[in-house]
Amino acid sequence: MNRFLEVVRRDLRLALRQGSDSVMVVTFFVLTVVLFPFGIGPEVNVLERVSAGVLMVTALLASMLSLDRLFQADYEDGSLELLVLTPAPLGVVVAAKMLAHWLTTGLPLMVAAPVLAVLLHMQAEGFAILLAAMALGTPTLSLIGGIGAALVLGARRGGVLLSLLILPLYVPVLIFGVGAIDAAVQGMSAKPHLMILAGILVAALALAPWASSAALRQALE
Repeated sequence: MNRFLEVVRRDLRLALRQGSDSVMVVTFFVLTVVLFPFGIGPEVNVLERVSAGVLMVTALLASMLSLDRLFQADYEDGSLELLVLTPAPLGVVVAAKMLAHWLTTGLPLMVAAPVLAVLLHMQAEGFAILLAAMALGTPTLSLIGGIGAALVLGARRGGVLLSLLILPLYVPVLIFGVGAIDAAVQGMSAKPHLMILAGILVAALALAPWASSAALRQALE
């Protein structure tokens, strides 16, 4: 646990020192959502109907922007080899880096989402479910994205390859996240959708760090 917290603190310090990744993710999220009313018109009914899909799709794309840097910087300066040689299991180190990634990207997206939902005229019933879906979905995006980032480590044009690898795996999070919000807005229960999102998150927590660890070891050999 001490090693886990040390890696989280280290990555948070580096992220705060650079700052560009978090700012870039939130800026992309905000600007993309703001463009939709200009593209599809200011009609309240139209914006209300598409608000859930717009927010979830845009959050999904925004979370991908910094994934290629999840392990790349440590790989380039040799820190990754030192992390692999630490006494702590590599899966624990990878899980810590994924948590730090979520804290610097997924959490800011959650904070910005309700404000943008107002812009898109989302009904009040959907706000709490939006936050719940983001709270369950964005960590899953970081976990699954970590697998892709480890697989493309050191590859040329890794960003494009990363997108092709993980976008299909993001689809369930998108489907059930939007489904939960739409169900709440229509007066139905969002619990089944949220339970499926929670199940996906639990499965990703159990599998993603170890799958990423195996991919990292392969990349370093």
